[in-house]
Amino acid sequence: MISPLISLFLKLSAFSLVAFGGINALLPVLLKITVEQEHWIDVQTFSDFFAIAQAAPGPNGLIVALIGWKVSGLLGALVATLAICWPSSIMIFFLQRYLNNMQDLRAQRTIQFAAGSLAVGLVLSSSWELALQIDQSMAAYALTALAVALTLFTRWHPLYLIALGGLLGVLGFI
Repeated sequence: MISPLISLFLKLSAFSLVAFGGINALLPVLLKITVEQEHWIDVQTFSDFFAIAQAAPGPNGLIVALIGWKVSGLLGALVATLAICWPSSIMIFFLQRYLNNMQDLRAQRTIQFAAGSLAVGLVLSSSWELALQIDQSMAAYALTALAVALTLFTRWHPLYLIALGGLLGVLGFI
């Protein structure tokens, strides 16, 4: 039997290689790994960790550290953070060197544009999948739709939307 720390390191290292566009781009996959496959946490804990990671300043990779913490305390958090960072960092380092040395500027811009489009598409797809898996009531679906509409049609800061969701949760609406 493989130890939870080694499993955590291997699964998150592999996850890092496909998390193009950041962790948010593949949240449904992370949910599937942590909740359904490994049973490290439950759906509610995943949702709570996601909310904490989004509310905290800095990169949203905090969710991975929180999962690691739940699996094996401080050492788990450190292992999870290392596992999510090292493969993609090395890959991006060499990809950026390759792009910087390209002679054909049009091809370079095309690759950069395609990578940006891919990242945006993955994040949108992830958001959709996550909403389908986490929303459990009509009120939650309505809040998700409202958050999308406010994001698209206003200049509200995302923290206002998080606060609105938190308030509705505290009041028992979702």
